[in-house]
Amino acid sequence: MSTTVGTPGREAHGEAQSAQTRNAKRFILVGLALVALIGGALWAGHWWLVGRFIESTDDAYLQADSVTVAPKVSGYVTDVFVADNQAVKVGDPLVRLDTRQYQAALDQASATIDARNADIQHAEAQLTQQRANIAQAVAQEEVARVDLRHAQDEVARYTPLAASGAETVDRLSELKSNRDKAQATVAADHAAAESARSQIAALTAQLGQARAQLEAARASAAQSQLDLEHTVIKSSIAGRVGDRSVRVGQLVQPGTRMLSVVPVQDTYLTANFKETQIGRMRVGQPVEISVDALSGHKLRGVVDSFSPGTGSQFALLPPENATGNFTKIVQRVPVRIHLETGPETRKVLLPGMSVTAEVDTRSSRDDERRIDAENHRE
Repeated sequence: MSTTVGTPGREAHGEAQSAQTRNAKRFILVGLALVALIGGALWAGHWWLVGRFIESTDDAYLQADSVTVAPKVSGYVTDVFVADNQAVKVGDPLVRLDTRQYQAALDQASATIDARNADIQHAEAQLTQQRANIAQAVAQEEVARVDLRHAQDEVARYTPLAASGAETVDRLSELKSNRDKAQATVAADHAAAESARSQIAALTAQLGQARAQLEAARASAAQSQLDLEHTVIKSSIAGRVGDRSVRVGQLVQPGTRMLSVVPVQDTYLTANFKETQIGRMRVGQPVEISVDALSGHKLRGVVDSFSPGTGSQFALLPPENATGNFTKIVQRVPVRIHLETGPETRKVLLPGMSVTAEVDTRSSRDDERRIDAENHRE
């Protein structure tokens, strides 16, 4: 009897619990739907306001303008002053070559300069002596002219005396002979003076030649000095040594690659965006950067510049789309991005590392409106 009476009560209690469970599930579902709706609305709003303006690519790599170190002169390597991965500053010596042959060439050039200076002094002394010879020849010519005038005066005075018989004809003949000799002496001394003057031009040319040879010797000495200085190869930039292949005792020629100096402190980012992504990109736009080596860290940067052409335009074998069948391929444009990081972060960033770059192009909305207005003018 008691069993029959208790059964409806338990059933009513179970139905109440089922109704509560259904109401709780309905509430949870409604809550989840509201959360999903709000989340979707927030996502849609974020995409509309921000997300649709973000251009992203993982075809991006850190780079640095490294310098390949090579000698300007040939020789055997006597010293290597740096080790692999060593930090260097501007002007630090990297490699030294054997200096003996270049020192000998410099000594020979210096001796040639001394010889040319001696030639100049000799030529100047000859020129001074010749000017003295000219002065002496001119003085002798003047003396001869004085003697000629005296002989002419004597002939003029004795001619009427001989005609009157006061003087003998022989005396007159002797005076005329002296006059003729004086004329010949004047002509000879004049020729000697002219000859001495003509030597000035030759000696001046000789002096000029000696001075030119001196300049050539100085130029040769300067080149020898440069060659000697170039036996010590110094770093032209600050950075770290990489790809070192030079060894002591190695014979190197001008242009031989010995090592590279990588300016890791000036690392920048090159991101290769599709041509369909760069329409809204502008210089100065902010960039969010994720480096694979720094997982979980976001770096900042700004768009610095755009390549003047797509990557295919600077390839070793540019495409020839005007020949054969054509298949359109989306091109990529290298975009240079300046990293806004501190010195501690830059110690970790190395050229060649993979990066994901996201450019915020919202600042170009006004440009898009101007472009639309420009293209819809009637």
